[in-house]
Amino acid sequence: METTSHPLALARLAAGMTRVEFAARVRAAAARRGLRSGTDKHRVRKWEVADVTPDAEAQLYIAEVLGIPARAVTPAQWPNWLPAAVVPLGPASTVPALREALRTVDRRSFITAVPAAATVALAADWAHATPSALTAAARDGKPIGDDVVELLEDGARRLTGLVTEQRQHMAALLDSHLTTVTDLIAQGRYPHRLGIRLHRLAASLAQTVGWWRFDHGRHHDATVYWTAALHSAHALADPDLGANTLGDLAYQAAWRRDHSTAATLLRHALSRAEHPAAQALLQLRYARALAAQGEKRETLRALDAAEYLLGVSASRPRPAFCTWLSEADLAVDSGQALLQLGDTRRAHRLIAEGQRLLPASRAKTAAVFRTYQAASDLERGEPERAAEAALASVLVARRIGAPRCEQLVKDLVPRFQRYRSAEGVPELLDLARAT
Repeated sequence: METTSHPLALARLAAGMTRVEFAARVRAAAARRGLRSGTDKHRVRKWEVADVTPDAEAQLYIAEVLGIPARAVTPAQWPNWLPAAVVPLGPASTVPALREALRTVDRRSFITAVPAAATVALAADWAHATPSALTAAARDGKPIGDDVVELLEDGARRLTGLVTEQRQHMAALLDSHLTTVTDLIAQGRYPHRLGIRLHRLAASLAQTVGWWRFDHGRHHDATVYWTAALHSAHALADPDLGANTLGDLAYQAAWRRDHSTAATLLRHALSRAEHPAAQALLQLRYARALAAQGEKRETLRALDAAEYLLGVSASRPRPAFCTWLSEADLAVDSGQALLQLGDTRRAHRLIAEGQRLLPASRAKTAAVFRTYQAASDLERGEPERAAEAALASVLVARRIGAPRCEQLVKDLVPRFQRYRSAEGVPELLDLARAT
C-alpha cells in the first residue's frame, strides 16, 4: 500500500484506516449533515500525494473522522492543523520528524497518545533497518562553522544538565534551541563532521524536551519528540542512542499501563543495544514490564542480566543518556519488580536500600522512589511511614515542577482512605486535594 509522510496520511494510518475506509467515513460525516460528498480513495490520494487542498467543508468532515474538534480546523492552514504523528524511517526522515515534533509547540494536540501500533511498527523498522548516511547539507545554504555548533552544544549541555527544579523554567528556551538546530540541519551548508554533531545535538534536545512533555502529562507530544530523537539516532548509525529512545517510549507505555507494548519495544531495543550500561538500563525496564504481566521466570532473568551488565567494564565511556544509572536504580527497580511478583520481604529491603544510595542531587528520582516506598509501606500495613514518604514526595514534586511524580502520590490516595485516622494521613489527603 502506498504511503507518504503527509500529515493526513500519517494521521489516517495512526487511526488504522485505509484510504477506502477513510473516504467512506468522510462521506458518512457529510451524510449526517444531510449533505453529499464525492470523496473516494482517489480523492484521498490527491490530498496525501498530489498535495491537493480539500475545501473548507471537506476539512470539517476530515476532522470529525479523526476525532478532532471542529474549533481546531483552520482551512487556510491546511494541513498544519492536523495532529502530528509518527514519521516513518527513511533516508531523509530526520528533519520531517523534528518538524512534526516542533509543530506541537504552536498548537494544541487533540489526541492524548500516538497509537501503540504506530510506535511498535517504527521500533520494528528501526531494529531491522540498515542505517542510512546523513542527508547531505543544502548546497545553496549558508555556511555553518565550528564556532556556531560549539555555541549550540555548550548551550544544550547547560540546558539539559540543569536539575529538574531549574529546568522547569527553560521549556521555551529548549524548544527554541531545538528549532535552531533543526533549521541548520535542513538549510545550512556544513561538512559531514558538523552534520554528525548537529544530529547528535538534535537527538539530545529532543529527548530532553520529550521528558519535559511526559512529566507534564503531554503523552502525544512526548512520543513525537522521542521518535524524532530515534530518527536522529538512525541517521547517526548510533544503536545505543536509538535503543535508549525506544526505552523512553517503553517507559511511557508502562506508565500508561500498556506493559505488553513496553515489553515489545524493549525487545526491539535490546536487539541492537551495544554498551553494557545501555543494556543494563533496558533490562531493568524490561524486568518491570515483565513483572507487571506476572512473568516471574523472565523477570528474574532480566534482573540478573541488569545486575551483571551494570558491573561490566567497557572499552569506551558510558553513553551520556545513562551516566546516571547506579546501584540505587538497580535496587529500587528490582524491588518494584519483586513487589509485583509477590516477593515482598526482599522487595521492601531493596527499595529501602536504593533510597539510601541515591545521591541528593537527583530530586525527581528521589520523589519517585519515595512513592515506591509509600506503596511498599502500605503493603506492609504501615500507613504512618507511608504518609510521611508520600508527603515528602508530593512536596518535592511541586517544588521542582514534576507533575508526573505528584500523580504517583495521587494514585495512592484511595489506598490511604482506610487509614484516615493514622498520623500524617489527613495532612496527605488534604494536600492531595489542594491542586
